[in-house]
Amino acid sequence: MANNALDNAAGTVFVDYVRKARPNMREASILQGEHWRIGILTESLIRFEWSDSGEFEDNLTQMVVNRDFGADPQFTVTHRDGLLIVDTPALYVTYDGKPFSKEGLSVVVKGVADTQFNTWHYGDEPKHNLKGTARTLDEANGEIPLDDGVISRDGWAVLDDSAANVIVEAYEVNGKPNPLGAWVMPRDHAETDFYFFGYGRRYTEAVQDFYKLAGPTPLLPRFALGNWWSRYYRYTQDEYLQLMDRFKREGIPFTTSVIDMDWHRVDDVDPKYGSGWTGYSWDKQLFPDHEAFLRDLHERGLKATLNVHPRDGVRAFEDDYEAVAKRVGIDPATEEAVEFDLTNPDFVSAYFDMHHRMEAEGVDFWWLDWQQGGVTRQPGLDPLWVLNHLHYLDSGRYETSSERNVNENCECEKCAEPGARDEHEMHVEQSERNVSCTERNNRWPLTFSRYAGPGSHRYP
Repeated sequence: MANNALDNAAGTVFVDYVRKARPNMREASILQGEHWRIGILTESLIRFEWSDSGEFEDNLTQMVVNRDFGADPQFTVTHRDGLLIVDTPALYVTYDGKPFSKEGLSVVVKGVADTQFNTWHYGDEPKHNLKGTARTLDEANGEIPLDDGVISRDGWAVLDDSAANVIVEAYEVNGKPNPLGAWVMPRDHAETDFYFFGYGRRYTEAVQDFYKLAGPTPLLPRFALGNWWSRYYRYTQDEYLQLMDRFKREGIPFTTSVIDMDWHRVDDVDPKYGSGWTGYSWDKQLFPDHEAFLRDLHERGLKATLNVHPRDGVRAFEDDYEAVAKRVGIDPATEEAVEFDLTNPDFVSAYFDMHHRMEAEGVDFWWLDWQQGGVTRQPGLDPLWVLNHLHYLDSGRYETSSERNVNENCECEKCAEPGARDEHEMHVEQSERNVSCTERNNRWPLTFSRYAGPGSHRYP
């Protein structure tokens, strides 16, 4: 890769995400043998690792971004009868130093009066976990199963991170230049890696420490907390704007316009390309001037998000097909479909170039309507998680030099205020939007998607 490309990659939000993390445990909190490692992160939160190769993971993972909580917890270590005993003010750990087993690893949670539940043995399933959330409500009809969370009436909970991929700086991936500068990689060794939350009934503290471990939930932009209009209906450009005007006349406030999948070509896609479920080209019969449409929404003080189903990649009928095909090494004359592949840096680069073009036309953020399962070419890597991770960080990417110049040349009253350009989105009222200095300068990250497992709260 050329040096200037490396320099550009080194300055991305993806690289900053890696560099700002604190994935290493504090030295004073680590106990280690040839094949095992125990990290006392807090007096109630312990990390357990077993590795046949003796290698352990210190990179950030899909779930975990911080293993240094800023203070050395109190604990004592005793060796007795072939056992390692770790005693903290909250937990009593007994371990035999062998591959983890029900007989060889146990934790007693202090302060839990019911002795039927206060002791966990490796492999025990929770009986009274208070649960987290679910991946999707698709096809739900009544009660749905929920994933386990970090609080439980048992007094303990376990989060297994063994299968998670790691996130590292990487300027080449599989021999190809990576313009993002960071990438999600498989672990280079197999290991058991899990976190034991032993907080008893101190539920608030357990959740707070989970956020320290997995990262905080970012602050949402104010408009996201307002009313959104969303309906799966084939609106025309004029019909949609007339509806927004009627809402205003009726005194019904909205901040966000959701345009479902019929914004793009659906029914007129030639069957030789497959279905129109995936699409990135505006339907000109419904939206003859989509840039004017998006501009009209903005002038009404509304943000605009488009529904996308990216599973089928980019096919030959799309407006961006030629550019995307060339980027991934396909001759556009062949009309070969560009496969949706988030493990290929060439595709990822072309994919985001396509989205950036549409954002420049006025799209504020994306409704990532992924419904096609959890498999990519990379073992253990869920495409929904990758979409959430990449789109959220990309939505807060740094302004380009051309955008920066536009902002510097802006003469609106708000931009004249001291410090306004540093916090521009906080200064520009939606009802008085100035098109020459949008929140595309100093972006406020946002995406709209499904839950992809613990750690997904980082990508609202």
